Amino acid sequence: MAVSGGMTGGMMKTRRVSGLLAVLIPAVFCAACSRPTTKLADSWSPQAAAAYLDKRESTWSAWPHAARDRGTFCVSCHTAMPYALARQAVDSALRSTNPSPDERTLVDDVTKRVRLWKEIEPYYKSQPDQSRGTEAILNALILANNDARSGKLSEDAQLAFDEMWSLQQSAGPQRGAWQWIEFNNEPWEAYDSPFYGATLAAIAVGSAPEDYRSAPQIQQNLKLLSEYFDREYQKQTLLNRISLLWASAKVPGILNAEQQQSIVGEIFGKQQADGGWSASSLVGTWKRKDGTPLVASSDGYATGLITFALQQAGVSRDDVHVSAGLLWLARNQTWWNGDWKASSLNKRRLNPFANPTSFMDDAATAYAVLALTQADLQSHADIQRATSDGHVQLVQKDDEGIVKK
Repeated sequence: MAVSGGMTGGMMKTRRVSGLLAVLIPAVFCAACSRPTTKLADSWSPQAAAAYLDKRESTWSAWPHAARDRGTFCVSCHTAMPYALARQAVDSALRSTNPSPDERTLVDDVTKRVRLWKEIEPYYKSQPDQSRGTEAILNALILANNDARSGKLSEDAQLAFDEMWSLQQSAGPQRGAWQWIEFNNEPWEAYDSPFYGATLAAIAVGSAPEDYRSAPQIQQNLKLLSEYFDREYQKQTLLNRISLLWASAKVPGILNAEQQQSIVGEIFGKQQADGGWSASSLVGTWKRKDGTPLVASSDGYATGLITFALQQAGVSRDDVHVSAGLLWLARNQTWWNGDWKASSLNKRRLNPFANPTSFMDDAATAYAVLALTQADLQSHADIQRATSDGHVQLVQKDDEGIVKK
């Protein structure tokens, strides 16, 4: 019997095998991705991560290059700020109600600078306005996050917010945003980092206890901020829009549903075969200063930030993409240091012992911790489908897996 179209039996067989592989490869990948994550807490070490984070924050706060006016130190976007968010999260994972000494040192340092705001020198005298705008946002975020422990907005956090709002731009092309440090370093200090800073401001507002985001006196500020996001949204790299997705979970309304779905879909499209993401795929046409190629492999910074932001935005940890990302994180914590790795987007770091070499690892570890603790938090208040009287019920379990009454 002749093969239609002149196709040989061998070609038919090859096409059948190719078609089978096209079905099997995604199926295998999806099966791995959909592996139950209820035991995720057993697959990584919060204790090791906490030890790494504390060590790095201690190193940063004592580093001469970080020293600032009146015995304070700079709050960095790569180490100190993500440390504040992640260390509190890992405290919850370890069932600890007391902040670590390094957490207290950081909060005390920020509080001191907030109280001395009109007297203390800016982070960088060469860029005073940019320094003030950057610091005002970071101060508000750290103190608001710290107040989440007690559920009460402190006077110092309120003062930090007042200082932040006083520096919001009310006119010009950056209306609604803040001036931000730009040292031609991606992420955090690049030409597009003012947008990133604005997302942190929104996250600070949404993280503050006592429903601060609904306070009448800040509604005009939030309106300006929302309008800024709407104007600048299309110009941003995916990395900046990932931060905006996170912010939209904290302050509903700054993104519409279509925009959220667009960001989520683009994120999914950047996921790599191993389940992780690479920061190099999120920064558009950005190039390293030394001309070396960006590292294309999956890293802890991109994977941690993305899986955390997706969960914050309401994507289930059991979603095939999130699950794969969480499994990547669980498998890639270093056994010797308790951290996650990421590479500089600005140049190849040749000295593994130099303090700046660890900056991306610091951020990677913090966001990996945030993502994994978020997933574990969901598992502690997990959803078990149980049928009773013909209805599906949501059942909450305690730490021993016993259904709570």
